[in-house]
Amino acid sequence: MNPFIYDHDTLYCEQVALADIATGAGTPCYVYSAGFIVERFHAYNSALDGTPHKVCYAVKANSNLALLRLLAEAGAGFDIVSGGELYRVLAAGAKGANCIFSGVGKTAVEIEYALDAGIHSFNCESEAELDLIQALAARRRIEVPVSIRVNPDVNAVTHPYISTGLRQHKFGIDRADAERVYDRAMACPNLRVQGVSCHIGSQLLDPGPLMEALDLMLELVDRLRRRGVPVRWLDLGGGLGVGYRPAEQAPDVAEYARAIAARVSGLDLELMIEPGRSIVAEAGVLLTRVLYRKKTEAKEFVVVDAAMNDLIRPALYQAHHEIIPLRRRPTGTILADVVGPICETGDFLARGRNLANAFPGDYLAVCTAGAYGFVAASNYNSRPRPAEVLVEGNNWRIVRQRETFEDLVRGESM
Repeated sequence: MNPFIYDHDTLYCEQVALADIATGAGTPCYVYSAGFIVERFHAYNSALDGTPHKVCYAVKANSNLALLRLLAEAGAGFDIVSGGELYRVLAAGAKGANCIFSGVGKTAVEIEYALDAGIHSFNCESEAELDLIQALAARRRIEVPVSIRVNPDVNAVTHPYISTGLRQHKFGIDRADAERVYDRAMACPNLRVQGVSCHIGSQLLDPGPLMEALDLMLELVDRLRRRGVPVRWLDLGGGLGVGYRPAEQAPDVAEYARAIAARVSGLDLELMIEPGRSIVAEAGVLLTRVLYRKKTEAKEFVVVDAAMNDLIRPALYQAHHEIIPLRRRPTGTILADVVGPICETGDFLARGRNLANAFPGDYLAVCTAGAYGFVAASNYNSRPRPAEVLVEGNNWRIVRQRETFEDLVRGESM
C-alpha cells in the first residue's frame, strides 16, 4: 500500500487528510501510517514462512512506543543497541526474550539490565566485550547466549557514514580472525556460543552485497560447525533500502526475504534479520508550514517551521526527501532552497529543488521521513521537539506530545 495519496488534490495518510492533522496537532509534526508499518512487517514475516526465522525490528530507526507496540502485537522481535532502547521495548509491552542486543559500546550497566530482562542474546563485537559478558555471567552463575558479529569486508555501496561492513569500520570481528575468536568464546564457561551475526550497512538499493555477505557467512557457519561450534542461528542484520527519489527503485521486500530463505534451506539454521528503515521510512512524513518567501540575487528561499533539529538527514547525509504540498493548486513550480529557522547555513531540507509554488501559511509534507527522523531530533537552538502522530484508518492520535519550553529546562538547575 501507498499510505500517502492525493484525493481531489488533498494529500491523505490512509483515510485522514494531512491538513486536518497539521491544523489539529500543529507543525512541525511527524505522521506515521500504522497500516503501512504492519503490512511491511508482514511482507518480511510471511515471505519467510517455512523457514525457522525471527524478524527483529531495528529500534534505532524509529523508537516511538506506539510503533513498537504495533510491531510487538504483529509478532516482531527487536534489535536494540542501547539500554534505553531496551527500556522502550519493554515499556511497549514486548518481552525481553524477543530482543537481540547489538552495538559496539555496551556498558556493564546495560549488560546487567539486559540480563535482568532475560534477552534472547547478545551480538558481541569485540573480544573485550566477550570477556565482560563472561565475567558478569560468572558472577550470576548463569550461561548467556551470544553471537559474534563478523565483519565480512563487503562493500555496501552506500553513504560512508552508514556503511559498516569493511575492515576499516569500527564494527565486528574481522572475518580472518573469526574462527580464533569463536574458539576463545567457546572456552568461556558462562557463554553459550550459538550464533553468527553480520551487518554491512544501511540503505542498500541493490541486494547483491547482502547476498554476498550471506554466502560468506554460510561458509563461516560450515567451518565453525566442523570445529565443534554449535551454530543455531545466523543473523544477517538489516540494510535494505527505500526509494527516497521518484527514480529510485527499492528492492522488493518479499522477494529479498524469499531469496535469503532459499539460501539457508536445509541447513538446520534459524535465520534472523533486522529491518528498520524498510519498515518505517515510507510510513512517515514530516509536516511543516511555510513561514516566509525570501529572494536574493543568488537564489530563492522557502523558509519553513521545520529545521535540521527536527530532521537532520539532509544536513548530515546530504539526503534527499521529496517535499510536496498538502493541497495541490495550479500555481506552477519554483526553484528554491527549503530552509528552517536554525542559525546554521547547513539548516536545510532541500537545496536547488523544483517544488510546487508555496506561499506563507501553506503546509508541506517532507516525505519518507519515518526512519531516522524524530529519533535523531534535538533541541538545538532551544527548539522543542515536534509532536508525533499515528494514523489508523480514518482515525489519528498524538502518540508523542510536542515539547514545551518547560520541557527544555527540565532537569536543569541554577
